[in-house]
Amino acid sequence: MNLLLLEDADFIAADRARLEGRRLKHLHEVHRAEAGDSLRVGRLGGQMGQGRLLNLEASCAELEVSFDQPPPAKLPITLLLALPRPKMLRRVFQTVAAMGVPRLVLLNSYRVEKSFWQTPFLDPAAIREQLILGLEQARDTVLPEVVIEKRFKPFVEDRLPQLTAGTLGLVGHPGDHPPCPRAVNEPITLAIGPEGGWIPYEVEKLHEAGLQPVQLGERILRVETAVTALLARLF
Repeated sequence: MNLLLLEDADFIAADRARLEGRRLKHLHEVHRAEAGDSLRVGRLGGQMGQGRLLNLEASCAELEVSFDQPPPAKLPITLLLALPRPKMLRRVFQTVAAMGVPRLVLLNSYRVEKSFWQTPFLDPAAIREQLILGLEQARDTVLPEVVIEKRFKPFVEDRLPQLTAGTLGLVGHPGDHPPCPRAVNEPITLAIGPEGGWIPYEVEKLHEAGLQPVQLGERILRVETAVTALLARLF
């Protein structure tokens, strides 16, 4: 981890925190930390700063911490993503958090298998775990909002127009469409389909809600690759 992310329950005083579990193991096995070491720390939902390791034992670690730096700014984007297959979903959560997406909407699609919605990786605690890993990687402290929409048509017809208002609406979709724009300087609503792509009906409904189809070229990309490529190109 590039940032030791602390939660409210870790604090035993205003400037003291105690760690156990995964983060303690990381200090021992990866950082190979010792008492007196200085570490980058952040408070979940708050600022970042420095922590001084007061003691490090097998059962817990105690740090003296101070916070004086804001987290990096989020991207001005709402990302709509057709639910990926479960193994890919965990990596997507980490990528989205690491790249600074503030809001992710997981959406149903004709080509999303029904069994995908039963994955334990959609449990709120499992989602949070992967998002935190992404924040630690990128040195951020603010969790993205994750919204789950299991019904495509009601969401696109009733709620999506309000989300897209005042933004540049885009649908990533292979085909004879304009190239995805580069280095955009305005808020964006971006929809990325499943591995097989959106079906024509879905592209039409998204277009009616204010999203214009764009493409990245002839190559068909995995969802996690498309997310990274499109975000990097847009911003």
